[in-house]
Amino acid sequence: MRWFLGAILLLAAALALGLGLLAYAMYALLGVMLFSRLLSRSWAESLVAQRQCNRVSANIGETVAVVVSIENRGWLPIAWVLLEDVLPRQALSAPPVRLRVVGSRLGLMMFRAGGQKTIYYQLKCEARGYFQIGPLVLETGDLFGLDRRYRVVTSPHFLLVYPEVVTLEGYDVASQRPIGEVRITHRLFEDPTRISGVREYLPGDPLHRVHWRATARTGVLHSKMYEPSTITGATVVLEFNQAAYPARFEPFRSELAVTAAASLANAVYEMGQQVGLVTNGRDAADRIRQEGWEHDPRTRSAALATAQMRPRSERLQPLVVETGRGAEQFLRIRETLARVELTDGLSFAELLMETASRMPRDATVVALLPSVSPETAIALGSLRRRGFAVTAIVNVYDADEFDEAAGRLLAEGIQARHLKDKEGIVTVCRDYVLR
Repeated sequence: MRWFLGAILLLAAALALGLGLLAYAMYALLGVMLFSRLLSRSWAESLVAQRQCNRVSANIGETVAVVVSIENRGWLPIAWVLLEDVLPRQALSAPPVRLRVVGSRLGLMMFRAGGQKTIYYQLKCEARGYFQIGPLVLETGDLFGLDRRYRVVTSPHFLLVYPEVVTLEGYDVASQRPIGEVRITHRLFEDPTRISGVREYLPGDPLHRVHWRATARTGVLHSKMYEPSTITGATVVLEFNQAAYPARFEPFRSELAVTAAASLANAVYEMGQQVGLVTNGRDAADRIRQEGWEHDPRTRSAALATAQMRPRSERLQPLVVETGRGAEQFLRIRETLARVELTDGLSFAELLMETASRMPRDATVVALLPSVSPETAIALGSLRRRGFAVTAIVNVYDADEFDEAAGRLLAEGIQARHLKDKEGIVTVCRDYVLR
């Protein structure tokens, strides 16, 4: 626009001063600029693209193939176009590298009228996450460099990479439960099919509890005593507030916490028990752009910024997968853990206050914590005093830090286990199975 304005001003001055040669030059320049603008616009609008991915979800270590087909549907050949299939920069560069590109997602191409070209590359999944693949950003322009055009084409694809699950290899979970359930001392419900003994009848005992044989033998009313039902399964409460994870240990400790949560959920699922997930992290899916794709970017950086997911989300609502049973339940937990991101929103104490009413009392609350503040310990202690069975896994490397955290939890009547590194996940899961 500035070039047009300058040329028009010079043309007006040339006409006013009777400078014919300058006026002729400005006419020629305006004609070239107008032609360049129309040509570059025609080139940009003639290109269409389509992307194909061979999968929408993957495990760590697997490879995803991406094929982008570009076609010139115009009647003019295109002298040049620069193409880039956008990938999240943080996933490609920030440690740890989450996606490794095999091949090239960039291309400088020429197109004949009706011509087609293909970009092919592969993505090796190095870490869990939720990644946007695309859209395709193209840049073209006239041969004189007077006009540039940028377009964002193709709809993006989204790739979900599941967190790693450490299984209890060589360990028969079912063999540890020969009668089907594990008895514990926390008595919430009683199992009428399992009699543990008899006692004298107390006022208020229902008639179906009367042990008639003992009553006939002793001449005094006796009632049956039932064994307590198991508190089966677990509700995993994952602390994912950014302030709780020291920057010098990131992203190792937070990724270890996600792996431990997924592994624990898998161990509980394999026992046939109910399992759920509660966390104060944010869902990466909240950063997907729902609008703002259709506009005319003036620079390459603006086009790339438009194509990518939003850098952050303002979500404050906790992520909750209601406690339940089955393979679908475990899949939902894995998907949630694949997308979860650190947040600066709810603290752990606020998370418990917000979600305690949604946690079933017949499942153990397993808190996965990178540190234990007095507020966190008090919040868990309050949960225990309300009738929940509570245990904690403290995700720290240093033994002194664990001792301090365990002391605060023990003061609230809560046992803590130490998660030092990835190798310790198997031990933590076995301890929970045998609790």
